[in-house]
Order: sequence, then C-alpha cells, then structure tokens
Amino acid sequence: MTTITEPLRAEHKELFPHIESLRIAGESIHAHLFSPFIREEVEKAYKFLTHELIPHAKAEDRALYPVVQKVMGAKEATATMSRDHVEVDRLTVELGELLVKVDGAAITDEQTHAMRRILFGLYTLVKVHFAKEEEVYLPLLDARLTEKDAAAMFEAMEQAAHDVKSKL
Repeated sequence: MTTITEPLRAEHKELFPHIESLRIAGESIHAHLFSPFIREEVEKAYKFLTHELIPHAKAEDRALYPVVQKVMGAKEATATMSRDHVEVDRLTVELGELLVKVDGAAITDEQTHAMRRILFGLYTLVKVHFAKEEEVYLPLLDARLTEKDAAAMFEAMEQAAHDVKSKL
C-alpha cells in the first residue's frame, strides 16, 4: 500500500545507511592513531552531514513542519523537532572544527573522546529524530493530507533542499 508520505519515507530509507556511517566512524576512532582510513571515514560522515542531512533538515523546517503544525493545529507542534535540527547543525560544526585540528595521524586523548562523543551523539540524535517523524508525523499526514497538499509540500521540500545545496 502506497501512502501519501511515501516520497519522504523513501528519502529516509536512502539516508539510513549514511546514519549508520556516523556510528561506524565513531567506532573506528582510537586513541593516538588517526590513520588515513579513519580520517576518510570521519570525513565521509562529515560530508554526509553537511551535504545531505542538514539540507534535508532545513527542507523539513521550511516545508514539512509548517504543514504538520497546520494539521495538528498547533504552531509549537514541531518545536522539539526543529531543536533537534539546531543540535545536529551545532554538532556538525563542532566535528568540522575538530577535523581541522587533528594533524596527520596523531590524535590526542581529548580529541579522540570529543570526536567519538560528537559522532555517537549525532548517530543517536538523528536515529531517534527519524523514528519520531516516521512513527508520529508521517501517519498523521497520511491520515489528514490531500494528495494535492502532499505534492505541494514535497515540491517545497525539494526546492528548499536545492536552495541549501546550491549554497554549499
């Protein structure tokens, strides 16, 4: 059975393997060694965050959440979800700054702990965030949106994500 929110569900399915890359990158980091392989894993996770996940989040804030607010009849209905996006952005900036500071293959204990904290934090935050959307918002939209309204929402989301990506 196809639902009105199928395009968003499909996008989430495409993003899920990359979310796992956050955990994998965190697990690959070991004290005193930041090999080229480990750097590549962390940089891959960082690129996913900056080029895929954050544009997706900004598109949700701009196009999905206003529709959810309208359907629920409460402007505050998505405030906690938008706050998740703010934290993902903050942690991504922190990860980028830390990546610049790690010089060569040497990594300090402090940098190791910080990088693992950030990656595992992002992994958990994003996984729970997606679960909340999939289990709460999408069934609500499936039940209450018309196909026309859903199509307009997805078009607005695509445009918003495109706008963000074009500024990268």
